[in-house]
Amino acid sequence: MNYPSGQRKTLPVRKTSSEQGNNIFSNRGMTLEKDINITNQFYLDTAKAVIHKKPTPVQIVNVNYPKRSAAVITEAYFKQASTTDYNGLYRGKYIDFEAKETKNKTIFPLANIHEHQIDHMKAIIGHGGVCFMIIRFAAFDETYFMEAVKLFSYWDDKLKGGKKSISYKQVQQDSYLIPFQYQTRVDYLSIIDKLYF
Repeated sequence: MNYPSGQRKTLPVRKTSSEQGNNIFSNRGMTLEKDINITNQFYLDTAKAVIHKKPTPVQIVNVNYPKRSAAVITEAYFKQASTTDYNGLYRGKYIDFEAKETKNKTIFPLANIHEHQIDHMKAIIGHGGVCFMIIRFAAFDETYFMEAVKLFSYWDDKLKGGKKSISYKQVQQDSYLIPFQYQTRVDYLSIIDKLYF
């Protein structure tokens, strides 16, 4: 800035959290959902695919109007159980997937998934769609692509009294690691290309 006295003063520049760390990928401050949304926007902007986050159906019960321009929803409930997080089209194929993030270092708890979501995923596959799950282990900053059919075997085992989680090592073995990239932070289409095209 230039001041009337002719002296030029500069303010100290604060470093962002990513600049403060030694590793440029540490502490990105990004959630899995935000990373996927950025990726999907890039896919849309480059005409690669049309995939969006599904809105959760909500029934509004009560709204408070303190001012005409500032309505506040004070009571609402979910109309129905949601299915999966994302759906859309890629290369003529219907794409449908769920995304979950865990802070656990050793397991992915199956309690993060609901039976109606599994039923929905099975129906998608039954009709020829591409269905999968994206799992992020936040502690390691690793994101994995797990085909729905692999997920079903763990789910069915749980229903028979088996483990209520998938170990980190099993996720590594039965899934595809999605490397972080700048524009396509969660480039799951590159894995779909290898598996389906």
